[in-house]
Amino acid sequence: MKQKLLNKARQISQSPKTKEALKSMKPEKSMWGFLGIVLFLILPEIIAFIYGIEITAYAKKALLASPSWFEKYYFDFLVMMFEEGGSWFNLAIGAAFLVWFFF
Repeated sequence: MKQKLLNKARQISQSPKTKEALKSMKPEKSMWGFLGIVLFLILPEIIAFIYGIEITAYAKKALLASPSWFEKYYFDFLVMMFEEGGSWFNLAIGAAFLVWFFF
């Protein structure tokens, strides 16, 4: 069973369709591709590591002041995003995409 899974994984990794799919996922080599990776994957995690506790405390305090429906969703989103701090896994994915961007 283990050998069968390894053979299937090897077959999938060597497939031309898999290579084409990976090539289509690669970000375009431009300023916007670089900024997209940095702004959407790496920067939020760095902010979460540095200011996660403060942002969460601010959002929870603001939720107690009975905000409007839009503000309630905004502060709930902030709590959801920064409550647990940064994620090393997401930061590693962002770094991997950045390395992949340059090769």
